[in-house]
Amino acid sequence: MTSTLFDLTGKVAVITGSSRGIGRAIAERMAEHGAKVVVTSRKLDACEEVVKSIQAKGGEAIALACNISRKEDLQKLVDDTVKHWRGIDVLVCNAAVNPYYGPSIGMPDDAYEKVMNSNVRSNFWLCNMVLPQMAERGGGSIVIISSIAGLIGSPTLGVYGLSKAADMALARNLCAEWGPKNIRANCIAPGLVRTDFARTLWEDPKVYEHTVKAYPLRRIGEPDEIAGAAVFLAGPSGSFMTGQTIVIDGGGVVGRGG
Repeated sequence: MTSTLFDLTGKVAVITGSSRGIGRAIAERMAEHGAKVVVTSRKLDACEEVVKSIQAKGGEAIALACNISRKEDLQKLVDDTVKHWRGIDVLVCNAAVNPYYGPSIGMPDDAYEKVMNSNVRSNFWLCNMVLPQMAERGGGSIVIISSIAGLIGSPTLGVYGLSKAADMALARNLCAEWGPKNIRANCIAPGLVRTDFARTLWEDPKVYEHTVKAYPLRRIGEPDEIAGAAVFLAGPSGSFMTGQTIVIDGGGVVGRGG
């Protein structure tokens, strides 16, 4: 017998920042489990590449371009998805930015605004656009990709950490507000994962070695290892989980105390 715990058949899933890295892995895995997937990022051609990959394996997907910093782009993303597939059951807020690496005192105002607007405000906007129709469909799942940076201090990623801690608070509040409508909201907080976004943290052998010393598994994660948790939260398997943050970091947060 095939387990239905992770069955997403018939569900419509929108994943921001899904042309590469963690977002792409989530899109591909959700499609494998039966979801109709919307692949979206700023570059349409990159999204279409992912769609072709999904379709080649028998999955259903469409590509929609969207700049998460623009409210009108987010609304168009929602409207076009609803027009194409009549609704949204799963929303994964994965897209994020980090234009500054260094002590917070040296961070320019425009970089601060970019981080907070893209990583927090855009998620706030998009969730509020999706939630009413999700409630009309009888429920759904919001998954926000946060980071362990939101749980620990950092001498170089301070404001990025602020934005990711805010995402955790956003999920908790969505849980409280929309739970009665059968809508769940959770975060995933990855540690260092092998993506282009985190390339500066794993490509340099010295930085990599310093980082994984604190990881009991002594290695960084792979995008697929985050995608599995997203599928869990989207499906029946996660139907009683809401308002939580799942840490997937090879034991890094725990290992820091060692």
